[in-house]
Amino acid sequence: MIDAIVKVSDFLWTYVLIALLLGCAAYFTIRTRGVQFRMIPEMVRIMLGRDARGKGGMSSFKAFSVSLASRVGTGNLAGVASAIFIGGPGAVFWMWVTALLSAATGFMESTLAQLFKRRDDKGFYGGPAYYMETGLNARWMGVLFAVLITLTFAAANQTVQCNTITDSISSTFGIGKIWVAIGLAVISFIVVSGGIRRIADVTSCMVPFMAVGYILLAFWIIFTNINNVPSVFRLIVDSAFGIRQAAGGAVGAAIMQGVRRGLFSNEAGEGSAPNAAAIADTSHPVKQGLVQALGVFVDTLVICTCTALIILLSDVWDCGEDGIILTTHALESEVGTVGRYFITIAIFLFAFSSVIANYYYGETNLRFIGKRKWHIWILRLATPSLAFAGSMIELRQAWGLVDFTMALLTICNLTALVLLSPRVFHLLKDYRSQKKSGITEPKFKKDIFPDLKDKLEGWE
Repeated sequence: MIDAIVKVSDFLWTYVLIALLLGCAAYFTIRTRGVQFRMIPEMVRIMLGRDARGKGGMSSFKAFSVSLASRVGTGNLAGVASAIFIGGPGAVFWMWVTALLSAATGFMESTLAQLFKRRDDKGFYGGPAYYMETGLNARWMGVLFAVLITLTFAAANQTVQCNTITDSISSTFGIGKIWVAIGLAVISFIVVSGGIRRIADVTSCMVPFMAVGYILLAFWIIFTNINNVPSVFRLIVDSAFGIRQAAGGAVGAAIMQGVRRGLFSNEAGEGSAPNAAAIADTSHPVKQGLVQALGVFVDTLVICTCTALIILLSDVWDCGEDGIILTTHALESEVGTVGRYFITIAIFLFAFSSVIANYYYGETNLRFIGKRKWHIWILRLATPSLAFAGSMIELRQAWGLVDFTMALLTICNLTALVLLSPRVFHLLKDYRSQKKSGITEPKFKKDIFPDLKDKLEGWE
């Protein structure tokens, strides 16, 4: 069964997903005139500002932290290593290309999530399922998406994250896998039982700490190997386009692995980050779209590149090891035994923050399918069970499930994005015109969409 799923997912990724992802990303980049490049200063200003308008509203930064917590996980450490192991150094180049273009996709989906968000007594919520139902009048499509994202993030993705945590802690500290699995199950239940506010509080503390610490270590390794950095970048580019690599089929493998693992890491186009983007209390939908586009850059261009340089600057990158083992060996070769302990701590922080953020994606989409609270409590009780089971199964099985459900999820979301894209283009034009008129904090007014005035429940 698993082998059949792996074959289907390979077919989808080889012949459908790469063209669809890059094609949509290029289209959105052109139509927004490169919003992900020309508005970077505005992205940073919004993220660092205080934009929670209502009493108890969720800030842009907290919403950003929840989405980044999901993005920054094993894909940044083990995923990059696997991409290099299978596709060679050239895979890193295609991860960069994916991020540069896909940031526009991230902007589109998160802006839509803000536009069609809803409100209850606990705050805002929303995501692709909601903009499919309200924007396209296709509840069936929203339900399909909700089922797929719950299977992908709240189930399959959890197994990859927990499996990596367990392997890393067990091998470093000599603790039995079953005890690590039990510990993960208990901690995950404590966090997710508190709902989105506890998740946002935890991730807004964990994400900056883990990201800054990892980046600083990577910068130190780069600085101590500064003379070798130009040759590493040459190696990446040559491997991405080299004649010898093309003749051997390595370029195709580099492209496929770079795009596939790039998407797994930054999630742009999957429809996951919009679930976090919708919780922000902000004055204009474009604001959170810009913040989430910045998250794609931080995830791939910064953190994934740090991992790639650590691996390629070491003398063990072609040692035949895969995944987190390769990253650990590379770090050990640069900073000694302390590298093994550092990477274990980083894996725990990176992957566990993904576990709790992924749970939220499942919860908000179960709320879309039905309002009964017992649905949510089943998921809350299932999360520690999935954490335990994921820690004990084979990693190959977990990756096969993730790739398959992620492919279906992405196809569903990109279809909706293309159909709803005129709404985002209009919102961006409105935002830019307000900025040009001297308004520092543009405000959204439902009047710009007369046909939606009665449907935009999240806006006053």
